[in-house]
Amino acid sequence: MIALRTPLTEEQVRALRVGDEVSLTGIVYTGRDAVHKYLHEGGSLPEGVNLQGGVLYHCGPVMLREPDGSWRCAAAGPTTSIREEPYQADIIRRFGIRAVIGKGGMGPRTLAACKECGAVYLHAVGGAAQVLAERVRRVRDVYFLEQFGAPEAIWVLEVEDFPAVVTMDAHGRSLHDEIYERSRAELLKRL
Repeated sequence: MIALRTPLTEEQVRALRVGDEVSLTGIVYTGRDAVHKYLHEGGSLPEGVNLQGGVLYHCGPVMLREPDGSWRCAAAGPTTSIREEPYQADIIRRFGIRAVIGKGGMGPRTLAACKECGAVYLHAVGGAAQVLAERVRRVRDVYFLEQFGAPEAIWVLEVEDFPAVVTMDAHGRSLHDEIYERSRAELLKRL
């Protein structure tokens, strides 16, 4: 397990390879469809959100409001990332993101941006939302809550030892593509 603390440097990220298991500690920002589309269309980040060297998590967490007004994360599982493929490369380039967390992988435009900019795609375990929420030590803030709603808002999460696997690296390698090609080759043998 490779321990990483945010913000990430380009050097740290370029040292990662497909298959590396990582453990993230620090700040992670959530972002789904509404945020990606908004940023891609020229929207700006709210003051207080700095994605430079940051980690963007494709996640619509389940949050509970505590009596003191703070938030508690009850579930924080990854959502399917391919929906963000039309936007992700631009957002990586524009905001200096070093890692994207999600499930299912992404396409060639995102992979090219990872290679060009020094970023990685980290696969988190789907179906383990409550277990992953245990890695969220604190909800620091929330942005766009009224504008986009709770699942689509930018949640600022302080995580500790958040587990993930590098499945797309900054060297142009995608485990998702490799598995697809191997599966396709096996299927063709059987047809």
